Amino acid sequence: MTETGVDTAARFVVGITDHMMGPPTIEAEILAGLADVDFFDTRREDAMDPARLARVDALMVWGAPVTRRIIPHLTRCRGVVRFGVGYDKVDVAALAEVGIPFANNPDYGTEEVADHAVALLLSLQRRLWEHDARSRTYGATWQTNTLSPLHRGSKATVGVVGVGRIGTAVVNRLKPFGYRILGHDPHQPAGHEKAVGYTRVRHLDELLAESDIVTFHCPLDGTTRGLLDAARLERFKPGAILVNTARGELLAGLDPLETALRSGRIAAAGLDVLPSEPPAPHPLIDAWRAREPWLQGRLVITPHNAFHSDAAALEMRSNAAWTVRILLEEGVLRNRIAP
Repeated sequence: MTETGVDTAARFVVGITDHMMGPPTIEAEILAGLADVDFFDTRREDAMDPARLARVDALMVWGAPVTRRIIPHLTRCRGVVRFGVGYDKVDVAALAEVGIPFANNPDYGTEEVADHAVALLLSLQRRLWEHDARSRTYGATWQTNTLSPLHRGSKATVGVVGVGRIGTAVVNRLKPFGYRILGHDPHQPAGHEKAVGYTRVRHLDELLAESDIVTFHCPLDGTTRGLLDAARLERFKPGAILVNTARGELLAGLDPLETALRSGRIAAAGLDVLPSEPPAPHPLIDAWRAREPWLQGRLVITPHNAFHSDAAALEMRSNAAWTVRILLEEGVLRNRIAP
């Protein structure tokens, strides 16, 4: 592996734009003997050398965008592969215009995201963080400080928005707890609900009106960006819990969520993703950071790491690298995404 040079013994060059976990040594090991790895180490398209882009036979990307700014320089590229699942920063249509196929990496971290979502769901439904925050002030009245309402899980309804790989894993984890489970996903074939074990709801607003807890596992696209605006949040069942481990941009900013939390329309929210990351100053974020009494235990934020475990990190990197190796060796791009 080199940063800018090419090993003449290698048949191909694989560019890697950026990486969240240090240099791409794992990828280089998987591609050894076939391709030299050229590590750009940047998320900025304007920092990527056109000459280096022009000699890559495949491009792997983590957080960097891939747009019309660099696509014209990918003159030898046989495919672009993203390390992660979401690809809202990749202009798939522009790649297709010049004949470059694109693939994501959907078969990693499924267990981790599902576990994370269910952990948020269960702890918010049991109001664990509120108990933790308030218990610091209790004295002799210790055990009498119960919170109400506190609903029994087997009497609650959970709505799952997006019942693909991760949504299905969430459903499978929730069934033993006895929840009534609704699912909304227009992309799943008829009968999917029977095979997995949930009640299909055709219209999202119907699911929101019936669910005590709603967990989101849908992709970010033109139909879901800004889905959770003020009007949509008003369609939630009063006192519902919202969990989002999918994409932060499902939220139409933080203003609607703050309003819904202050009014009690949303009792609590568990978010692994935010509209902008890291979060910029905002009254809701400021109140969360300051542990303001009105929000104590009602807003739980984790730093977009639901996908992560040591095993998932290795799986993500190796799966993506094998996708590239198979492409270069066999001309087959698995997990290909149509424009």
